[in-house]
Amino acid sequence: VQLQASGGGLVQAGGSLRLSCAASGRPSSTYAVGWFRQAPGKEREFVAAISWRTGVSYYADSVKGRFTISRDNAKATVYLQMSSLKPEDTAVYYCAATGLHWATKEYEYDYWGQGTQVTVSS
Repeated sequence: VQLQASGGGLVQAGGSLRLSCAASGRPSSTYAVGWFRQAPGKEREFVAAISWRTGVSYYADSVKGRFTISRDNAKATVYLQMSSLKPEDTAVYYCAATGLHWATKEYEYDYWGQGTQVTVSS
């Protein structure tokens, strides 16, 4: 499974961005796709995840109510709509795929895409 993340950029605080994660290879071999982020000097942290099959999603508390994860199975693509962005959302965002039903830890994900930079200016 190969994952390609895109959509990052520079945005002002309060603005919005939509990230995309396109899967290829055998995405059907995985159960869910998640987004993680890593800010400078910090550990990578879980942001959100969604099941390919059921559409069930879950979020980190820090983004709940501001970010929405969705998927388009026909395009094998997962989206992360980010709204009300804050400077503390600045990070490199990564998408990853897992065979688990519930996964919020890095080691629970088997496939990773390259990161896309999101910078939120104050």
